[in-house]
Amino acid sequence: MEVLPMETLAGIRVYHFAMIMKTSTTIDHIYKVRERQDSYCDIGMTHSILYKKVAEGEHPRDVMVNFYWDKLEATRSNFGEKMAPVHIVPGTFDTVSLYYVIRLKDISENKVIEIPISEGDNSIMVKASVTKREMIKIDEKMYDTFQVIPDMEKLESQQVVKKGDVPELIIWFTADDKRIPVRIQSKVKVGYFVFELIAIEP
Repeated sequence: MEVLPMETLAGIRVYHFAMIMKTSTTIDHIYKVRERQDSYCDIGMTHSILYKKVAEGEHPRDVMVNFYWDKLEATRSNFGEKMAPVHIVPGTFDTVSLYYVIRLKDISENKVIEIPISEGDNSIMVKASVTKREMIKIDEKMYDTFQVIPDMEKLESQQVVKKGDVPELIIWFTADDKRIPVRIQSKVKVGYFVFELIAIEP
């Protein structure tokens, strides 16, 4: 995850967030991942402007989602093939900017944060529940964190969620004012990916 230099899109100054996922050669034969997602949000962090996703492998993607705020619509294309627009509500973000939007919220135990999210083929209200505060250990260093579970199941329209299922996504944010995501657990077909903080660059 990276915050890249600010850009200007259609005359609008935007933040540029990037998330890159790549499995090692030892894992490739089990579940190969080569994926990059880019998110562009207005500098006030009030909504998304553009979202891109490029993925190789079994299910290749070349997705672009444009957010048209004058019409309150988001449009999605994959390899240039456009889908019908979906209605969005003010303050809608994409799935990558979600990580950064949560950091701006008041995170405390038992709090539920609601954030509208769209991937261009849907538009839902994600409820991020702050489930607990806990100390976790990463590379011999202890972090005081809040565990946050966004309700991502609704983003998968074909998915049947069973009682007792492990959440699609769990994020551990530091309990200080920086709210840095130090661990992310993401559910995939073959199990779970766990991402952990290795460095913080100024």
